[in-house]
Amino acid sequence: MYKLKKFFILIGMTALPWFVTPQALAKNLKVVSTFSILSDFAEIVGGNRIALTTLIGPNGDAHAYEPRPADATAIRNADLILANGLHLEGFLQRLIKASGTTAPVVEVSKGATLLPNSDDDPDDHEDHAHDDDDHDHHHDHGQGQEQGHAEGHHHHGKYDPHAWQSVHNAKIYVNNIAEAFCAADKEACPGYRANAGSYGEKLDVLEKEIKAAVAQIPPTQRTIITSHDAFGYFGHAYGLRFLAPQGLSTDSEASAAGIAALIQQIKKQKASALFVENISNPRLVEQISKETGMKIGGKLYSDALSAQSGPAATYIDMMRHNVTTIRDAIIAP
Repeated sequence: MYKLKKFFILIGMTALPWFVTPQALAKNLKVVSTFSILSDFAEIVGGNRIALTTLIGPNGDAHAYEPRPADATAIRNADLILANGLHLEGFLQRLIKASGTTAPVVEVSKGATLLPNSDDDPDDHEDHAHDDDDHDHHHDHGQGQEQGHAEGHHHHGKYDPHAWQSVHNAKIYVNNIAEAFCAADKEACPGYRANAGSYGEKLDVLEKEIKAAVAQIPPTQRTIITSHDAFGYFGHAYGLRFLAPQGLSTDSEASAAGIAALIQQIKKQKASALFVENISNPRLVEQISKETGMKIGGKLYSDALSAQSGPAATYIDMMRHNVTTIRDAIIAP
């Protein structure tokens, strides 16, 4: 018995190896995140206290995602579900209903500075606080978005959902995740908040880097073409103008007239750079390149991270890659 005590801790009738720590014995918080960017934030805040499942992985498109049976199982077993909200995840309400889950759904964009869902000039956008009075919560998402899909497009509602493309908003996302973890796992709350704070400092450094890179681009050369309209927040925050043949969703179809009008706009405004996106079919951008003579300047990451071996495996990597790619495509000799 003496030898056994050297190697085992006896808890009731259960014997555990002596090297098992109290932290290891703690039950991990089971978290489901809807897509890769949110999962990056969740991993940073949660560390080894969470068991994370990502529904839409690297290079995946939330606009057109169709859930799998395994997703319903993950949702059903979750302690907490992290979603962007703002009508991005059109599939989520149906998936929640099918799974029968009782887990809370946290819309991590809550409190972010939002831009309206509009085709107006970005300079005319107004900032909006995202609060309970002006935003539909997860139980309303399914109806509006399923209707949008039935009509052949993805309905985004009142606001542009791509709010993470502003680093300021990304910090709000991270703090919302930390508070959601605190509510679900109070014992580990100090750690969650500390992780969020430390990461927030890195995001502050990132934002300075982005502003410095954009400052190298002449103001007259800051009009950029991408596949779909995912960079409104980036442009609004850092002084760039993005045009796209598709709207806010990759699920929408760009009309021939719309593409022709965009080509004329590009020629008139002398756009400086043209890019494909990791989640979009490059066909439209290639067509624009052919008809305008503009070279494609590279690939930008908008709604999803790259694989671990790629240039945008984390949110910080993604934002650095995007601004560097844009800058180099415009000012390269």
